[in-house]
Amino acid sequence: MKFKELLELIGEEPIFKSSLLMAGNRSAFSVRLQLSRWVSEGKILQIKRGLYVVAKPYRNKEPHPFLIANMIKKASYISLQSALEYYGIIPEYVPKITSVTTERPEVVNTKLGSFIFKHLKKEFFWGYKERKIIKGTSVFMATPEKALLDLIYFTPDSDNLDYIEELRLQSNEKLDVELLMYYSKRFKKPKIERAYYLLKKSIMNKK
Repeated sequence: MKFKELLELIGEEPIFKSSLLMAGNRSAFSVRLQLSRWVSEGKILQIKRGLYVVAKPYRNKEPHPFLIANMIKKASYISLQSALEYYGIIPEYVPKITSVTTERPEVVNTKLGSFIFKHLKKEFFWGYKERKIIKGTSVFMATPEKALLDLIYFTPDSDNLDYIEELRLQSNEKLDVELLMYYSKRFKKPKIERAYYLLKKSIMNKK
């Protein structure tokens, strides 16, 4: 396959899996060899085994980091500070993309950024939706309420007023207090329920 054919095959989205090239009579060995050559020539970048992105200046648009995170681990969704920053609920810039996954925890460092994956038990793997973030790109991401509770869940000693205030929550109109309560009860964790009442107080005071 020629590089031009690859670009035509993947279309507008510059991130792709090696399995896309396996159609027809191509052998796995020949595909791996071709991909290795393109990497050596600087035409594509390897994110992880089997996952690549077209390098500059050959790509038509920048791959969104949330999409990269979703593709690194299929059973994952964007959450915690990354989702909260996206919604405008916390003021801080978050350089690393954090997701939760039912798979093993991992930090994946690439030329396109760092991606953190925190392990979440299957019984807590809910509260996310497929969300369109830019034209032509949708990703799985926690709702604002679940992202906030995921952050509480993973952060030690987070069920106290000092920690809640340190979050400097803003754009509180984007948080549904009733949904936050429902999610907190669904966790069935005393820590989460204690944090809910502090969060509710903080949210209501700022509305």
